[in-house]
Amino acid sequence: MLHNRPLPDTGFLRLSAILGPAGPIPVSKSTWWEGVRTGRYPKPLKLGPRVTVWRVEDIRALIETGAR
Repeated sequence: MLHNRPLPDTGFLRLSAILGPAGPIPVSKSTWWEGVRTGRYPKPLKLGPRVTVWRVEDIRALIETGAR
């Protein structure tokens, strides 16, 4: 978890590092997944059957530009 630390320049983030209170985006998991489904939030990458991540660059762009 990245609790109160800045986002790395590159790499991947798990959902717990993206959503509040530890992460920079203060929405619930259900709101996040609905936003992913509708295209409001970035699509994830599956690294394995139980590992889902997002690119740091996509999360930074979301924070800088706001949700569409």
